[in-house]
Amino acid sequence: MNHDRYEDGYVADILKTVKTVAVVGASPNPSRPSHGVMGFLLSKGYHVIPVNPGQAGKTILGRTVYGRLADIPEPVDMVDVFRASEYVDAVIDEALALDPSPKVIWTQLGVRDDAAAGRAEAAGLKVVQDRCPAIEYPRLIGRR
Repeated sequence: MNHDRYEDGYVADILKTVKTVAVVGASPNPSRPSHGVMGFLLSKGYHVIPVNPGQAGKTILGRTVYGRLADIPEPVDMVDVFRASEYVDAVIDEALALDPSPKVIWTQLGVRDDAAAGRAEAAGLKVVQDRCPAIEYPRLIGRR
């Protein structure tokens, strides 16, 4: 897939069908983008699970933080990555080791690894890179 541009329907379908989102790199700091996006997703009815090894066992926005994806005790539909591009490959390795695998890997603005995205797609996952669901949701689905 060409990750330079996505069809609106592709992104909208993801946002309409996923229910449980793991936010890798979630921060307890309200000034951090991951905190704001997590709050936005919660406000839209998504079940959001923060992942941050330095915050494991604590809470962010009332949600228990897990140290890694494998520690989450339930299936996740989408992994939203708030880590630098050089960490995407390892996050995808972790996501692909889950059973069941998530349906979607989403990397935030400025975060991209085309080789890792290709591996995820080869395993049957959808991938969105260098986008923010808090921007795409209002644009494609509305303010609801």
